[in-house]
Amino acid sequence: MKIGVLGAGSMGSGIAQVAASFGHQVVLFDSNIAVVDKALDSMSKSLDKLVEKGKMSAEDKNALMGRIQRSDNMEDYAGCGLIIEAIIENLEIKKSVFAKLEGIVGDDCILASNTSSLSIASIAAACKKSERVIGIHFFNPAPLMKLVEIIPAVQTSKGTLDQSKAIIDSWQKLTVLTKDTPGFIVNRVARPFYGEALRIFEEGIADIATIDWAMTELGGFRMGPFTLMDYIGNDINYTVTETVFTSFYYDPRYKPAFTQKRLAEAGYLGRKTGRGHYNYAEGTQQPVPNKDEQLGRMIFDRILVMLINEAADALFWQIASREDIDTAMMNGTNYPKGLLKWADEIGIATCVSRIDSLYELYREDRYRCSALLRKMAGEGKSFY
Repeated sequence: MKIGVLGAGSMGSGIAQVAASFGHQVVLFDSNIAVVDKALDSMSKSLDKLVEKGKMSAEDKNALMGRIQRSDNMEDYAGCGLIIEAIIENLEIKKSVFAKLEGIVGDDCILASNTSSLSIASIAAACKKSERVIGIHFFNPAPLMKLVEIIPAVQTSKGTLDQSKAIIDSWQKLTVLTKDTPGFIVNRVARPFYGEALRIFEEGIADIATIDWAMTELGGFRMGPFTLMDYIGNDINYTVTETVFTSFYYDPRYKPAFTQKRLAEAGYLGRKTGRGHYNYAEGTQQPVPNKDEQLGRMIFDRILVMLINEAADALFWQIASREDIDTAMMNGTNYPKGLLKWADEIGIATCVSRIDSLYELYREDRYRCSALLRKMAGEGKSFY
């Protein structure tokens, strides 16, 4: 099958590399051909490192690169069986592109969006054959990250869903099925990792270094929330939070933080600009955490229970299965454990008690306990 990738940024070029590595002819399009050339040059250098390490032969590298066609003409998509769009997170632009694609490709071509949080139903509505539209959300960097969220819209046909999943599975990715709701699984359930950390910081309970230390050293997370926000980019992370917040009718659980908004406005975006929550300038001494274990445990318990509450609510609203929720969080964000399994270890009743304590303190709807957690605690049940 010929695969089209629309957008030659880091995500689009990564998806193109994955498809080409599994033998597909790939059309990598961007309206600016210089962006395509830059992406292919970067890909070639990245693959050269694999060749040097003996993880790929020079012949295989050249064959992979030879399967990718550079393009700045969308007409080159004629004959594609699947096109994956990976452009700017702007709904109107995506809808315009999908409508244009439909006039180029055949009736059996699947049109997929790599959006991380926008409505697949809205994108599909721009197409006459909306049943061929689906969400296929990769995680960056696409060649390395195993997880892919598959998101059927209300219009998506079962045939489109089955075929899309089969293709991505054949690329040796780990697929999870999720409803078309804001943030899908990962970007919805992960919000408290950032939001509650920012809340703890803004209240003056602990500084960023201490919060990061608590989550990595005591919690076992690969990165602390502030280090991770700087890695992702404060502009990107804030926009996703704001999008989810707005899309959920301003539910206070997803309320963005002014601290991050101001950093984004100031251009302190994180590693890519040399400054974010931390200063990455050469010679800068990083802040030292307060390694008070009681304080650290309180921080970790608070953030973790908010994550568990969000995962439980995603299950309550049937966004995804318990297995797919845990799989997504372990493989999309590298959490040390599945959140629902973690809840079982802690005890559902303990989780409910911790959330209720936060609600009693703040009296904010942000800290409302998931109905599913409360029901399970009352019945003495566990997730697994």
